[in-house]
Amino acid sequence: MSYDLTDLRLFAAIVDAGSITAGAARAGLALASASARVIGMEQALGAPLLERLPRGVRPTPAGHALVHHARLVLAQMERLRGDLRAHARGGLRGHIRLLSNTAALEEHLPDALALWLAAHPGVSIDLAERDSRAVAQGIAAGQGDIGVLADFADVEGLETFIFRIDRLNAVVPPGHRFATAAAVSFADLLEEDVIASPPGSALGEHLAMRAARLGRVFAPRVRLHGFDAICRMVGRGVGVAVVPETAARRGASAFGAVPLALADPWAVRRLAICVRALDALPVHARDLVAHLAAAADHSTRSQ
Repeated sequence: MSYDLTDLRLFAAIVDAGSITAGAARAGLALASASARVIGMEQALGAPLLERLPRGVRPTPAGHALVHHARLVLAQMERLRGDLRAHARGGLRGHIRLLSNTAALEEHLPDALALWLAAHPGVSIDLAERDSRAVAQGIAAGQGDIGVLADFADVEGLETFIFRIDRLNAVVPPGHRFATAAAVSFADLLEEDVIASPPGSALGEHLAMRAARLGRVFAPRVRLHGFDAICRMVGRGVGVAVVPETAARRGASAFGAVPLALADPWAVRRLAICVRALDALPVHARDLVAHLAAAADHSTRSQ
């Protein structure tokens, strides 16, 4: 049994995508070539690696074992390339897969990443939004190198570092019945027309989960991309919303939305950086973790 790196990259891509067609595209292979490689891997093993479904595929027990080891090998190869390329001049020296929840992605990471990327022109970052639980699961499964998530997620088995203190605020229109309140509960907000992020967004999914725990259906009046767009809509009297505190302050200044403390205990969260094993990351990824953690030290001390 002999699998090369192309086989391993392809198989990991197929499992992540849940489809041979999509996995082939991610791996940069033609479908016919990808199918032939999968068949060859199965023949070499003498057992099926994928269960073919009406829509897509899923790994068999043997496939789960293969993808686990494939990700370990691929991560080690990425570390090797990063360590070697750090000594070279010119060209791309590394690639980092970063998974993040909405609050960090929209409010905290852009400035932190801009500083770091400006100082590391040879490194690219693939940044994907997921809810915090999916971030933890993705890092544990090797689908990302670095994750940023809220601390309520299960990070057992991962190494974590504090990134930011993240507070969620309510925002309401000027003159709204809650506008003069010191704080408002999420349950009370659900009595109003709610404006929210699109389906699948990390914060949107988190709020839907919180509503479900209250026995309520989360049914926003309108969904918009970006916290500024949400605050603009709130400022014009369309409804209420829940956004990170930084966005609420910005919305008050720019659009006249009224920010309020959210009374629920879960509204104050720590954002954390997580990795499977810091020492196993390529040198450029370890450097990014150190940069984010150093920025966190200043941020958390100032809270």
